[in-house]
Amino acid sequence: MSDTPIPPKGTGPLAKREARLAWGLLAPTIISVSLVVILPLLAIFWISVKPIGLADLRPPTLSVNEQLRDADEAEPYIRYRVRNTSQDVALTSARFSDVFPEGAEPGTVPEGCSYEARTLTCDLGEVEAGGRSEIRVPIVADDPEAMEDPLEDSEPTVTVKAPNILTNFEFTGENFARVFDGGEFWQVLWVTLLYTVFGTIGALVMGLFAALLLNKSFRRQGILRGLYLFPYVAPVIAVAFTWVTLFDPFSGSANALLLQMGVTNEAINFFGQRPLALIMVIVFEIWRYFPLSFLFILARMQSIDTDMYEAADMDGASPFQKFWYLSMPQLLGILSVLFLLRFIWTFNKFDDIFLLTGGNAGTRTLTVNVYEQAFAISNIGAGAAVAVVIFACLIMFSVFFFKWISREEGL
Repeated sequence: MSDTPIPPKGTGPLAKREARLAWGLLAPTIISVSLVVILPLLAIFWISVKPIGLADLRPPTLSVNEQLRDADEAEPYIRYRVRNTSQDVALTSARFSDVFPEGAEPGTVPEGCSYEARTLTCDLGEVEAGGRSEIRVPIVADDPEAMEDPLEDSEPTVTVKAPNILTNFEFTGENFARVFDGGEFWQVLWVTLLYTVFGTIGALVMGLFAALLLNKSFRRQGILRGLYLFPYVAPVIAVAFTWVTLFDPFSGSANALLLQMGVTNEAINFFGQRPLALIMVIVFEIWRYFPLSFLFILARMQSIDTDMYEAADMDGASPFQKFWYLSMPQLLGILSVLFLLRFIWTFNKFDDIFLLTGGNAGTRTLTVNVYEQAFAISNIGAGAAVAVVIFACLIMFSVFFFKWISREEGL
């Protein structure tokens, strides 16, 4: 018997080649995920600690407006109006170049400018924040009027040096201080949790109920199951507009019906008063997304072996007992996965609330807060800080879910 030691599993030459091949095959996927997911996520973290506003996304530069002017009984000239587009950042090494068309050339080259090979170059040096200046260049041309269009069509080329707030190493904690300042954040977080928890549980319960109803064989069951998917596949802007119109306090059908039945004496502003607006948004969330739960739960129900239900019938089990003791243990796995996915998706939901209420009447969630901070107030850094808070909340929920809740199928 040979005494040659056997290398540990996975450490031989063949295993190493297979590992290299596997990593090579995975490389495109890893690179794609990094570009699509990881890099934008890192960018959000970077922006969240930068003192950056919406206007700062456009880097400061030199604006040059070129116009051909014809003074009374004097030689024509080109007027260059130069402006620093930033009110906060000074420009250095600022210069612009303009190509003159054939048949025209500057009569006198202004100080700080040079003319060579039909190109006028003006070196402005440092331009203070918000600085403006004007340069006039007399021109000599055989036909000045014919030069107007070619001169104004030739856009000056600008080169400047300016600090970029996105790439420098100036950081601040004011964005997070702004987010957590006062009690507004905690109120928004509480609304977000209410919306997410009740919307997620409601969609699961309604999906489970719908799956129980349609887990039967009957005529045209496919058509009815397809109709159940309508809220989920319909465009969100269409169904949101329909709900707003239906529950409008002045012309909505719901208010007209309630008034006709004598349920209420005055019109109800369903999407404009607290806490009814939040309740309506949650109901919309349940109605719109229960078909997804219904579809997965129904597919899982149809894969359950029917023999144990027949045995339960022989033992005299009631329908509720068969559901609770036979169906539910089989459905826990898919229900836990659906709860995880729907919780994350609902926590990140923005378009539904924005289309229904715009975040007013006590329906402002963290995602709506991201939009308001970044675009309504033009504070990109604060909006990114709220997005980081959302990411942290979802990470904590996922850790809690996988550690304490989900036990099915090794999740």
